[in-house]
Amino acid sequence: MISGRAWVFGDHISSDAIIPARYLNQRNPRAWAGVVLADLRPEFAEQLGFGDFIVAGRNFGCGSSREQSPLAIKTAGVGAVIAHSFSRMFYRNAYNLGLPVFVCPEAATKVHDGDRLRLDLFSGLIEDEDQERAFQADPVDPYLSGLVSAGGLIMKTRKQITGH
Repeated sequence: MISGRAWVFGDHISSDAIIPARYLNQRNPRAWAGVVLADLRPEFAEQLGFGDFIVAGRNFGCGSSREQSPLAIKTAGVGAVIAHSFSRMFYRNAYNLGLPVFVCPEAATKVHDGDRLRLDLFSGLIEDEDQERAFQADPVDPYLSGLVSAGGLIMKTRKQITGH
């Protein structure tokens, strides 16, 4: 179970909006985390609390297939991304990197900016403590949930090879 505040964004948030290409010459994910979504909400990275949620509309992560977008979000401390829908490449890249993402159209339209949320990573139950209501996200494939538990695809593969 993770909890935090909701940061609400709209539809079609592109990978370029998540981490603008002008910052990709820096190879440090911590540098990307400091500017994540800065073109849309300049205060976001500075005010983001560990475990907070991004809640967005349709087609989150559209655009290029760069892995830096979900990595910047994860490195910034976002607990999970909840959206009406995701770009397929962003969705898969997120799980490969250990960032949980959930499809929940109802939450995407009813959660308000700043609402305090609780999310059960295994069941996908999203509780909005401020509105005293709950939303059920689409089920996540157990293999993908396992990637998040392991810390991402590289960590899972490392554990399988070394046993640690």
